[in-house]
Amino acid sequence: MKIIILGAGQVGGTLAEHLASEANDITVIDTDVERLRELSDRLDIRTIVGRGSFPTVLRQAGADDADMLVAVTSSDETNMLACQVAYTLFNTPTKIARVRESAYLTRSELFDNEAIPVDVLISPEQVVTNYIKRLIEYPGALQVLDFADGKAQLVAVRAYYGGPLVGQQLRQIRKHMPDIDTRVAAIFRRDRPIIPQGDTVIEADDEVFFIAAKANIRAVMSEMRRLEDSNKRIVIAGGGNIGERLAEAIESRYQVKIIERNPARCRHLSDTLESSIILQGSASDRDLLLEESIGETDIFLALTNDDEANIMSSLLAKRLGARKVLTLINNPAYVDLVQGGEIDIAISPQQATIGTLLTHVRRGDIVSVHSLRRGAAEAIEAIAHGDAKSSKVVGRAIKDIKLPPGTTIGAITRDEEVLIAHDATVIEAGDHVILFLIDKKHIRDVERLFQVGLSFF
Repeated sequence: MKIIILGAGQVGGTLAEHLASEANDITVIDTDVERLRELSDRLDIRTIVGRGSFPTVLRQAGADDADMLVAVTSSDETNMLACQVAYTLFNTPTKIARVRESAYLTRSELFDNEAIPVDVLISPEQVVTNYIKRLIEYPGALQVLDFADGKAQLVAVRAYYGGPLVGQQLRQIRKHMPDIDTRVAAIFRRDRPIIPQGDTVIEADDEVFFIAAKANIRAVMSEMRRLEDSNKRIVIAGGGNIGERLAEAIESRYQVKIIERNPARCRHLSDTLESSIILQGSASDRDLLLEESIGETDIFLALTNDDEANIMSSLLAKRLGARKVLTLINNPAYVDLVQGGEIDIAISPQQATIGTLLTHVRRGDIVSVHSLRRGAAEAIEAIAHGDAKSSKVVGRAIKDIKLPPGTTIGAITRDEEVLIAHDATVIEAGDHVILFLIDKKHIRDVERLFQVGLSFF
């Protein structure tokens, strides 16, 4: 696939890295010469210095026969204009734009071919907000991912000493929970993946990915670890776009306080939010944190756009007694460095956003893609089409499907029903199949598995 990426920042660079490793023809446009040189030295891609919304620059990048334009610069207006130019002059089939400003996002009539021709809108702030909201709703989870419009969820937890299943074989799950169906999709032990079998023994500190119907998630989590108390008191450091959206989404159910430096921003938050308490000051101010009873806080969320400030305020909050700290970190090099110590969960905006972009790049009928383990693994929701003659999966039991190495089928959603995958489960046309890949190099094999042969047409 021939793809033009506008913007070589964190999101554009991460996307280029994912796609270049999958035999795509990638061209990245940016005005930052140094950033482009760094990318081209590391990846097998073309780079062009220039303004991505200029027709001459797009033509130089190969827009005449490009399959897709992904505009993820820091400017909403540049991204939207580039999509307009690609549509009007080059008839580019798929146009994706990152749009951050809610004033644009709330006007859906703006984005169609008669107005601004954007096929897919990406709002990183909203994606990250939803991601954090799910973590708040499931205390103890490291990652919570929705499939089939939320009917099924994939959850990552760290197995703790004292969990009922720790030290036992996976086949014991059925005995422990006879009325609940679930499947462990993968286990990461000391950062190495394990494909689960019935006789696999869960060890303390294993990172366990399991899939179940949404209603059963808490019950399964209780088998891996002691369930934590529900969250009540939440402190958000940073009242920017993500902090504001998150507070707006959760303030009706939790006691929310926001710490924000900027006086004007504090006034805006006070006028906009209904019940959240707004505090002007620094989240690294020890006296302020003590004054606001940080020791009684269930979750401290550092959501400013400054990685170092987020890390330092999180470490301080944890030291002063916050039960759990979640930290937004833009620099990928920092994520593995800090997670799992004093900082409970490091949230990477690029990794949360990248799945949304990959969904529209994958071949076959892919509904959603989630990047896991900082991009090392993926969870995919694909729709099965065709019949037993034209499809490699339809009409076949899971045990008879030749899955690529390191790939497991976790669940199937059929209409409103969630079916946990077992060897004898037969896939039907129209099923949403949820797969887990511990090795992304086999992604093309999975796509081919769900592509329909010519006999279908």
